[in-house]
Amino acid sequence: MRFQVPQFIEVEDKIFGPLTVKQFIYLAGGAGLCFIIYTYLPFYLAILAIIPVATLAVALALYKVNNRAFIFVIEAAFKYLLANKLYIWKKTDRKIETRKIEKEAPAVYVPRLSDSKLKDLTWSLDINDSASLGASETMRKG
Repeated sequence: MRFQVPQFIEVEDKIFGPLTVKQFIYLAGGAGLCFIIYTYLPFYLAILAIIPVATLAVALALYKVNNRAFIFVIEAAFKYLLANKLYIWKKTDRKIETRKIEKEAPAVYVPRLSDSKLKDLTWSLDINDSASLGASETMRKG
């Protein structure tokens, strides 16, 4: 017995002519909002308000960025703007110390470890050693 396997499941069905349901809703909602703006505002103010609304409605319905719908770009932009940001690296001005290794060799930058960085490094090594020792002891017991 043979079964027909569905194909192209990621492609939405075109229901309203060349438009999908989502595209039709975006365009119909934008047209309705433009009509409401046109009826309640004077003509010149209405035109100024209708242009961005119509542009957004058309972009939501038809524009794709990297083959994804424009609504996902707007969603990602809002998440980026509202989320906490973690800044890891900040450049600080410091004096660069150079030493010549040989008479003819060029100067080489030699970084120095400060006390706090050295303590952090030794602490992280101690933690990793104790964690690996604890794991090996539990494996021996079990």
